[in-house]
Amino acid sequence: MLEIFCSIDDFCNSLPKDFLKQRLENGRTKSRNRQGKLSLSEIMTLLVLFQSSNYRNFKAFYLEYVCRHWTSEFPHLISYSRFVSLMPKALLALTSMMLNKCGKATGISFIDSTTLHVCHNKRISRNKVFAGLAAKSKSTMGWFFGFKLHLIVNDCGEILAFRLSKGNVDDRKPVPKMASDLFGKLFGDKGYLSAELSAKLAAMGITLVTSIKKNMKNKLMLYWDKIMLRKRFLIETINDQLKNQMHIEHTRHRSSINFLVNLMSGLLAYTFKSQKPCLDLASTLGENLGNLLIP
Repeated sequence: MLEIFCSIDDFCNSLPKDFLKQRLENGRTKSRNRQGKLSLSEIMTLLVLFQSSNYRNFKAFYLEYVCRHWTSEFPHLISYSRFVSLMPKALLALTSMMLNKCGKATGISFIDSTTLHVCHNKRISRNKVFAGLAAKSKSTMGWFFGFKLHLIVNDCGEILAFRLSKGNVDDRKPVPKMASDLFGKLFGDKGYLSAELSAKLAAMGITLVTSIKKNMKNKLMLYWDKIMLRKRFLIETINDQLKNQMHIEHTRHRSSINFLVNLMSGLLAYTFKSQKPCLDLASTLGENLGNLLIP
């Protein structure tokens, strides 16, 4: 807790004073921007700690754990309803800090997308929170209503870039902007097969490597590229941890802004993990070179 709070507090103190006055407004109501009992650092810390906890419900986490066991660490705790009303205030700071904590490109990157359901399929027609924002689409797991989270990670398990799109957006569409700071090779699944996308990335100095479909002719591929394609489980493991450990996906949202707060705090909680999924490329390379030398 102390490490997370100090890191968040240092980041908030480095922000310009005018930055903290910015917020998302609907243009119909005016609101005061005064300092509350809980500081922005404390609000962000509690949100990140919730994503790292075993609780799946923030209300239970706040009332049953924070208000009972962390009163000395957070002496100015407020009511649950008041805290929920202050959550949108942290969105810009959470997003800015997440962008600041993205990892560095290593020349080996993996890209994938995962679905984020916002309601059960039977309640799509009655959903008003995400009306006009989310979209209905079909994935390999079936139909869903919600969004897609696009991720690019390096071989050390660090998030390099992320984008949120509607559920019916093609996975290949946000790739050029996401890969603007990359170099080397980008490994993806069959959903990223595209001659046009490969040409765009090649002009940026990036080689897109994907597997081929069953109805396509076989093509020669470097042995190293084949090995790395088999290591795509890395980004799939990260997606699984974000959903099941960081709880970035659930169907109980009552506000689209708080949906984004939950997503950003979940991504930020992942960056604080001491042990991330990673590839031990040194041992992998040695093992495969040893197999090549066997007569």
